Amino acid sequence: MLLAADNIHAMNAVVSDALRELDPRPIQELARACESNGAQFIDLNPGYLSKRNEDRMAFLVETVQEVTTARLILDSPNPRVLARGLAVCKETPVLNALSLEPHKLEEILPLAVDCQTQLVLLLMDERSFTPPSTEEKIAIAAELREHALGAGVKGENLIFDPVLPNLSWDDAHFRVSEGLKAVRLLASGAIFQEPASTMVGLSNLRSGQIARYPARFEETCLALFAGAGLKIVLANALRPELRAAFESITQMTVSDVD
Repeated sequence: MLLAADNIHAMNAVVSDALRELDPRPIQELARACESNGAQFIDLNPGYLSKRNEDRMAFLVETVQEVTTARLILDSPNPRVLARGLAVCKETPVLNALSLEPHKLEEILPLAVDCQTQLVLLLMDERSFTPPSTEEKIAIAAELREHALGAGVKGENLIFDPVLPNLSWDDAHFRVSEGLKAVRLLASGAIFQEPASTMVGLSNLRSGQIARYPARFEETCLALFAGAGLKIVLANALRPELRAAFESITQMTVSDVD
């Protein structure tokens, strides 16, 4: 299991202020701290609403790659933002993310093909809705995979994300359980006759609800998904308790792949 840091995003006040002032120093300090805490990937998310986000993504990429060798994940639903980040990447990043929304299929897939990037597939339908059941998630995974392979993305470059719910949702625990089953099926090779790479975003669980739900929910899910064969966990790499849990799990887990 690999750690991807989700600390550099526009909802983080430190990052938001740095983006507004175009000040690289706070962002570089965060990037260094994430890498020193074991993050092999750093997710860059400039936000979704500002019309300036294309330039902000380029600023984030140029700023972070100056001080870290961790692989970058360009995180945006906007193809133009992803393209702007790709244009200044020195090393091939991961694109996050594709769903069954038609405009994403039409505009994000070509970026992944042209640059031969890894591509995160969010198990969400054409309405940007994530279904609750394992069966529905696997059906979307198969459809997204067919689109990606048909466009020219290599199978080994696909990363499937079942999309964890917010714990405030009425059926949150059911959705976590079904997402766990989906990861186990995909990672085992039971669906596509070969093991598939998977990723989950732990921060989804308590987003906007940090005071309501204790952090232990994240550590619990981390252990469960690691046991299911999860490849990449996207999480707060600077939270000591999560970092300690990640270290313990990886030390006790024997894997044949990096």
